[in-house]
Amino acid sequence: MRVRFAPSPTGYLHVGGARTALFNWLLARRLGGTFILRIEDTDRERSRPEHVDAILEGLSWLGLDWDEGPYFQGEGADRHRAEALALLQAGNAYRDFTPPGELSEARQSAIGAGSGSVARLPRTLAERIPPEEREARAAAGEPHAIRFRVPDGRTEWDDMVHGPTGFENAEIEDLVILRSDGSPTYNLAVVSDDADTAVTHVIRGDDHLSNTPKQILLYEALGKEVPHFGHVPMILGADGKRLSKRHGATAVEAYGAEGILPEAMVNFLALLGWSPGDDRELFSLEDLVQAFSMKRVLKKGAVFDTDKLHWLNGQYLARIPAQDLIGPVREAVREEAGEVDLVELDEASALRMVEALKPRSRTLTEMAQQAVAFMERTPTYEEKALQKAWYRDPDGVASRLRAVRTTIETAEWTEEALENDLRGLAEELGVGAGKIFQPLRLALTGRAATPGIFDVLLILGRKRSMDRLDKAIPMVMEKAEGVADS
Repeated sequence: MRVRFAPSPTGYLHVGGARTALFNWLLARRLGGTFILRIEDTDRERSRPEHVDAILEGLSWLGLDWDEGPYFQGEGADRHRAEALALLQAGNAYRDFTPPGELSEARQSAIGAGSGSVARLPRTLAERIPPEEREARAAAGEPHAIRFRVPDGRTEWDDMVHGPTGFENAEIEDLVILRSDGSPTYNLAVVSDDADTAVTHVIRGDDHLSNTPKQILLYEALGKEVPHFGHVPMILGADGKRLSKRHGATAVEAYGAEGILPEAMVNFLALLGWSPGDDRELFSLEDLVQAFSMKRVLKKGAVFDTDKLHWLNGQYLARIPAQDLIGPVREAVREEAGEVDLVELDEASALRMVEALKPRSRTLTEMAQQAVAFMERTPTYEEKALQKAWYRDPDGVASRLRAVRTTIETAEWTEEALENDLRGLAEELGVGAGKIFQPLRLALTGRAATPGIFDVLLILGRKRSMDRLDKAIPMVMEKAEGVADS
């Protein structure tokens, strides 16, 4: 078995392409086959070297290694042209000197007149010129296209996903295989390249279904062995329409930048259009190799559910030892914080922070957004939280925060001791614990929602906790004085 992934470097590796690559890779690894990477770079105007790099990096990030390649389609241009001329010599193709504008007008007129199928219109127009004249004009260097002569009959194949599938050849237009500038078109190039690398199974999106009969006919006319075809379902947005940029990010690296782990992305992509046949949802790459089968690829479109992706990512994040996340979280915080002045936490504090944030985070980015509160030198206060936790009773809050500062200045710095001391303080002051914990949370982090208050204290440490209280208390007192003056 030999399969291939053949992206075009006119953009980055999008999730649809990544899913196609994954299915090909899984099938090759499951059955001991060869996974080939080919870059279809024949669109010279839109192909970019940076897109090639992004495709290679995206595949590597996902853990999809290739056995051959990357080959580049442009390198086979001479072979493509030779095969187009071979089809011409065999009578399976013809020269077409019809100007594109004339063909377009004739097609519109025929459709308007209700003439039925216009698939043979290019041939009719081209053959107005006698064969000898066509050859003479070609020899004189006059630009023209070469079209494949679609035979009569019906083209059928047993699709690995859709089962028996077929098209009436009478509905297939004679396709251009060589443009007037001498460049090969997609359908000829892909058949030539797949045959040249002995590809046995072609797995791709079902938007290619209509290309398949054309390619089968080209294989047969060139005397090449026809591979097996399988067309996987489209990936849809939440609105049921084909996934596109208007639905949000579609490039694989964009999800990596958002804090999605490659293991989670692979797991998620595998479940887009494939079912394991049971209720399992979490699969390692090795698990997928053992479970994958084209027989369980679904025919209907698969909806890209971002919430499901984030949930899966959270499951993987929870399984990573906190120690292993310290480095990635620090790096993500630096990106998230931008110009904000940061403090480097010691290893023990960083470990406690990651352990506290893991259950509250679905992505590395979410974890970093919360971690900024602990690593920024000066807290950034949420205005709504200030109004709710401080400014409704600024006198009372200032008094309680001063009492907290006195308590923690000499407290034993353990979770148990801090909890006992602060709950004891609440009882002593005759208030509920929340009347102390929530204003304190805001004073220490600037935020209304954080891990437990004792985790917050232990992550920051005694000195930074007291420094932050020293900054917060005057802010509350200033508000209290303003209220009194009014």
